[in-house]
Amino acid sequence: MPRYHAVTLGCKVNQYETEYLCQGLESLGYRPVQPGEQADLCVVNTCTVTAEADHKSRKAIRQLARRFPQARVIVMGCYATRAAEELSALPGVAEVITDKQQLPQLLMRLGLSVPPSGVGRFGNRKRAYVKIQDGCNMPCSFCIIPKVRPVLISRRPDQVLDEISRLVASGYREVVLTGIHLGLYGADFRCCPPDTSKAAQSLAAAASAGAAHLTALLRQIVRLPGKFRVRLSSLEASEVSDELLSILRDSPQRICQHLHLSMQSGSDAVLRRMRRPWPARRFLERCLQIRDRLPGMALTADVIVGFPGETEEDFAATCQAVEAIGFAKLHIFRFSPRPGTAAAELPGRVPNSVKQQRAERLEAIGDRLRRQYLHSLVGQRLEVLIEQWAPASGIGQRQACATASCRPGSDCFLPQSETSGSPRRASAPTTDQAEPTLANFDKACTPAVLLGTASQYVPVEVPGDCRWVGQLVVATARAVKGDRLRAEAEAVAL
Repeated sequence: MPRYHAVTLGCKVNQYETEYLCQGLESLGYRPVQPGEQADLCVVNTCTVTAEADHKSRKAIRQLARRFPQARVIVMGCYATRAAEELSALPGVAEVITDKQQLPQLLMRLGLSVPPSGVGRFGNRKRAYVKIQDGCNMPCSFCIIPKVRPVLISRRPDQVLDEISRLVASGYREVVLTGIHLGLYGADFRCCPPDTSKAAQSLAAAASAGAAHLTALLRQIVRLPGKFRVRLSSLEASEVSDELLSILRDSPQRICQHLHLSMQSGSDAVLRRMRRPWPARRFLERCLQIRDRLPGMALTADVIVGFPGETEEDFAATCQAVEAIGFAKLHIFRFSPRPGTAAAELPGRVPNSVKQQRAERLEAIGDRLRRQYLHSLVGQRLEVLIEQWAPASGIGQRQACATASCRPGSDCFLPQSETSGSPRRASAPTTDQAEPTLANFDKACTPAVLLGTASQYVPVEVPGDCRWVGQLVVATARAVKGDRLRAEAEAVAL
C-alpha cells in the first residue's frame, strides 16, 4: 500500500485543499506515512503572503527531500502559482500545480476515476472548514494574493449544503465557512450562473431582491437539520449588511456570535496608501452599528503596524479606533514588504525597531480589551465546542482553542501543519494534537478539565466528562482565568 505525507502552510483555504487532496489519495489506496516509514508521495501546499512564507515553503520542500529521498514531491499553493519554475528546481520536486482548480485532474492522473466533490471529514480537528469561494480582485497595495488568485469562483450552494450535511453527519459540530475573500461569495454568479437547480434559483432570487449571495446561502444553512453551528471567517466591514446582522440576531445558536473584520489601520492617510475600500470613519461607524444591534457580538480584527509612511499620529489614530470599537481580540501584523506589490515600492519605510515598539503598544491595548470582553461574559450562558481534555488533576495539554496571532517578534503567523501517521478518521493536515474519540470511551470516564471555544471565539475551561470532546456544551461563565473563562456546564448535545 503506497504511503503519503502532506505539509500545509498558510490559510484555512490551503488546509481545506490539502484535506481534499488527502482524501482523494486515500480513495486511491494511499495511507498516511507512519513514524519510521518512507513516503512514496509528498505534498507541500505553499503560501506566498510574505517573503517569510516563501522561505518556509522552500524549507519544507528541502526537508521532505532529505527525509523521504525516494518520494515524488508535488508542490501546490499560492507560491507555486507565483513562481512555478523556481519551485520546480528544488530537490525532489516532480510536479508543480499552478492552479488549485486542477486538483481533481491531478487525482485523475494518479488513477482516481471519480474525484471527490468535497470533503467528508477534517482531520483531527473538532471543527471543519468548508471552502465556498476562491479568488480576490481587491487592489490592496500590500497584498500579493490578487495576483496569484485573481479569478472569482464560488461553489454552487447545493454543493456547500451537501458538504456541510456530510460533515455534520460525521460528527462535526462547528463548520467554518472560508474563502480567499469570503464576502465576494456569489459575485461571479451574476455573469455566469452556476446551474439551474432549485438552490441556485433561490440564490438568484435573493440577489435580485437586493440580498447578498452570502446572506442567502446562510439562510439556507440555518435551515439544515442537525446539531451544529457555523462560523464565518474574515469579512470586510462593508460586507456586513443589515440582513447579515439580522441573521446573526435571529439564529444565535446556529451562527457564531463573532465577526472577524479586516481593519488594517485607523488612519485615513495610511488606508489610502493601502488602497483600502473604506475610510476609518465609515469602518468605525459600522462597527458601532454592529455593537448597537448585537451588544454581545465578539468583534476581532486584523491590524498592520509600520506601513510605509505611518507616522506617530497615524498610529495614534489606529489605537484610538481600536479603543473606541473595543475589539475582543486583535491580530497584529508588522508590515513586511512583499516583492511584487505596490506597497513594496512605497517610500517612508518605518524602522523595524519602531514597528516592533508599535506592535507591542497595540498588543497591550488589545490584551486589556480582551480581558474586558472576557469579564463582560461572566454570568452569561455560552455554547462551547469542546476541543481538548486533560485529567482533572491538571491541564497538561496546550490550549488549542486560543487562536494564535502575530506577535511583535514576528512578521506574520504562518501555521505549518503536517499530515501525521494518526489513524484516519483523521489523517490530519493540521497542527492539532490527536485527541481521544468517543469510540475510546466505552467505560465511564474520570472527571476531566475540558478546553473549548465559545460561540464568541473565546477560550473556555469547563469541568466535565472527557466523552464531551467534540460536542457542544451549554455552560455558564463563572470567572476569568488568565486568558480564558472558567464555566460550569449545564447541558451537552450528545
